[in-house]
Amino acid sequence: MAKRKKKPAFSKEQYLSWYELMYLTRKFEEQCNIVYYQKKIRGFLHLCIGQEAIYAAMQSACRKEDSWITAYRVHGMALAAGISANETMAELYGKATGNVKGKGGSMHFFNAERNFYGGHGIVGGQIGLGAGIAFADKYKGNDNVTLALFGDGASRQGILHESFNMAMTWKLPVLFICENNKYAMGTSVERTSNVTNLHLLGESYKMPNKAINGMDVEVLHNELSEAIDYIRQGNGPMLLEIETYRYKGHSMSDPAKYRTKDEEKEYKEKDPIGRVEHILLENNMITEEELKEIQNRLKEEVKAAVDFAENSPLPQPEQLYEDMYVQEDYPFIKD
Repeated sequence: MAKRKKKPAFSKEQYLSWYELMYLTRKFEEQCNIVYYQKKIRGFLHLCIGQEAIYAAMQSACRKEDSWITAYRVHGMALAAGISANETMAELYGKATGNVKGKGGSMHFFNAERNFYGGHGIVGGQIGLGAGIAFADKYKGNDNVTLALFGDGASRQGILHESFNMAMTWKLPVLFICENNKYAMGTSVERTSNVTNLHLLGESYKMPNKAINGMDVEVLHNELSEAIDYIRQGNGPMLLEIETYRYKGHSMSDPAKYRTKDEEKEYKEKDPIGRVEHILLENNMITEEELKEIQNRLKEEVKAAVDFAENSPLPQPEQLYEDMYVQEDYPFIKD
């Protein structure tokens, strides 16, 4: 389907930044798909292919002091947070050079220096933790904002309602983001929730809320920037429902037979990477040759990450007890 020429609203540098991050994430995830079937990545693996615009917009809308926390579809956000492709791939391989030294795997990324607090495997568990990080910032008196992301399936968890209530009561600086990719683990929102416009869940707590298009990085950047600015001014939390779509199943064990090919085709025609590529080319910001050079460079970065992971050592058994927090005078441990 032909796309109409769209006048750019941002600089060439901004479009290229979005494009490179989204393209890197897409190629990284596609490579993960390949090596998983080669049994080089074990355990669970949840890919974000189709949802890349969310993380690119978060990167451009946030300050480095702001905190991010999410569920287990985490690799794209890790790359956006500045965790290298090498560290990310090595963690998926369970290697000592990985993001958390091979101890976390696909679902449990973490980097305190970048205010990136995971990667959580308990559905909805990160919602309360995100509110807690925001509470700490308010207690310290700074103006940082926490972005707490969860999927549409987690919107039925009780912790969401407890966290929403407390966040509004205490006016915490937290932006709750529902990544609504329509199917949770494999069942549509329409079949599992009487409220299908999930942003309306905020109404019960008088929390400002909005649904936005998750397939357009420009829209996402503008909406995230506005929401973050509102929260940073001390107005308390907001809820954004980002309407997006994952091209793959929930995890690698999910063949996604509950969706139609026509539906998948419809969303792929809205592909966020294709949108930005179209803007760059149609407005003569970049040539086809320059675009190909960028793509090849990013593909090589992904290839190098695989080589790095495959040639990295496994963690040693004695490292099992490293990086653990221990209170030596904890009063409740008995021999």
